[in-house]
Amino acid sequence: MVSDFRKKKLLHVFTSFFDRNGSGSIDKKDFELAIENISKLRGWSSGDAKYVETQSALLKIWEALQSRADSDKDGEISVDEWISMWDEFAKNPSAPLEWQNLYSKFIFNLEDASGDGVIDGEEFSSVYESFGLSKSDALVAFKKMSKGKGQVSWSEFQELWKEYFTTEDVAAPGNFIFGKTSF
Repeated sequence: MVSDFRKKKLLHVFTSFFDRNGSGSIDKKDFELAIENISKLRGWSSGDAKYVETQSALLKIWEALQSRADSDKDGEISVDEWISMWDEFAKNPSAPLEWQNLYSKFIFNLEDASGDGVIDGEEFSSVYESFGLSKSDALVAFKKMSKGKGQVSWSEFQELWKEYFTTEDVAAPGNFIFGKTSF
């Protein structure tokens, strides 16, 4: 059973980052909207290499997510299907699904706008500001996530990622990887 705290975290990711059209479920259209939002954030047009790379990555993530989480095969991921899938992950976080690995790497690369292999506060906050969170809250979240350091590496991010989806500790640094300061 998923605790209320973990459920709030899962719903934050579901509603803020996946259910882009507000339909109450995740479908391919949500991913198409995410592609447009991210491309706008980065200033890419539909013919740019980075646009095509982002489109390819997100559609691959959608296909892998749908094949795993869409248990009733209706072409959508419901809140219940979403929570159930992440509950399974929490039981064995050392064996993530393919789409979870792809999504984790995608988010890290999105946040690492400079491509230098680390995320800093400015990169982090600009991404979450584009998803409707306040820049100041995102900067506070980054400080908590990074444990006061100026940067977060890929290996650190991977541990924070697992922590976000598994921990019951409200003060755990991983709780802040999606820019929110409280649940």
